[in-house]
Amino acid sequence: MRVFLVAGEPSGDRLGAALMEGLQTLVPEVQFDGVGGPLMQARGLASRFPMSELSIMGLVEVLPKFFHLKRRIAETAQVVLDTQPDVLITIDSPDFSLRVAKLVKASSSIRTVHYVAPSVWAWRPGRADKMAKVIDHVLALLPFEPPYMERAGMECDFVGHPVVNEPIASNQDVEKFRADHDLGDAPIILALPGSRRGEVERLAPIFGAALGSFLNDRPETRVVVPAVAHMVDAVAEQVRDWSGRPIVIDPRELPSDDAQAQKRAGFAAADLALAASGTVSLELAAQATPMVIAYNLNWLTTLIAKRMVKLDTVTLVNLVSDTHAVPECLLDDCQPDKIAAALEQVAATPAAQHQAMATTMERLGRGGEAPGLRAARAVLDRMNA
Repeated sequence: MRVFLVAGEPSGDRLGAALMEGLQTLVPEVQFDGVGGPLMQARGLASRFPMSELSIMGLVEVLPKFFHLKRRIAETAQVVLDTQPDVLITIDSPDFSLRVAKLVKASSSIRTVHYVAPSVWAWRPGRADKMAKVIDHVLALLPFEPPYMERAGMECDFVGHPVVNEPIASNQDVEKFRADHDLGDAPIILALPGSRRGEVERLAPIFGAALGSFLNDRPETRVVVPAVAHMVDAVAEQVRDWSGRPIVIDPRELPSDDAQAQKRAGFAAADLALAASGTVSLELAAQATPMVIAYNLNWLTTLIAKRMVKLDTVTLVNLVSDTHAVPECLLDDCQPDKIAAALEQVAATPAAQHQAMATTMERLGRGGEAPGLRAARAVLDRMNA
């Protein structure tokens, strides 16, 4: 069996790696091709080009790289057509992935699967109908998503999220993390300003100012900043003047499994986190780390988002648990004073989020079959139906 995968950002890399592991379990002779990051490469994928080229978000941020991305879309689709895999699996990054699938479908009958349902329940519901023209099967992370996809004419399976199957850091892991980074018994706050260059450059100054205010009466607190490999240097440059003597966690010198273990230990060691919106909220919830979510976009993308978004929360923990347990400072509210106030609120009642985080993990499949294996089984079952 030959599988072509396309992932465009670190969260997709994690999903792709878990899916690849599931496929290898069920079909040991499976062969992989495509585009992916370090986790997928560790599972045996030789990426056709660096995944980091696709880690761009926001209309204004995409425009300067439009022609390069357009070439990559055409190149990727042509490789799929030339190699004729049994299935094309695109993972999130819909602006890139679905354009590849469209070109592939226009010239072949290759089966197409998209991993991560578009958030049509949140904005642009018409996307599902357009997607159905080029995608045969959707793997959904959230339990309420399949009806939206099926209504548009696609097969869809809820498979859960791989974060629920990852280990929970032990006390020994936390102690080692503290010792390795000379943190002693100091309180720790995590800062996670994103995994894409544009969002880090946009959010880091705001996060730094908010943390400066929050830490004004907390001189003993240390700031820990986990970074993805391709952003370590950029993150280090952004945070060097922050309060809290920030420690940037660099995964580049470690095997991928060890790097993930170190990240989990850092999350578990933290008393509190300030994070950009995205999958990281689930990673924090998996380690029971209280959080504040903050995010803004370029002014033009913000204007468009305000007209389209239909929900009053975007944080996955809130959405899955059907609560507003995690405070959000989004768009116009992504300001240092408002973020600092939210951090104060969570620091005063850190246990207030625990039930929502536990509910989220349960609803996403914790305790059941590994989501990567469920996703692999769904792919194979639908292909063989």
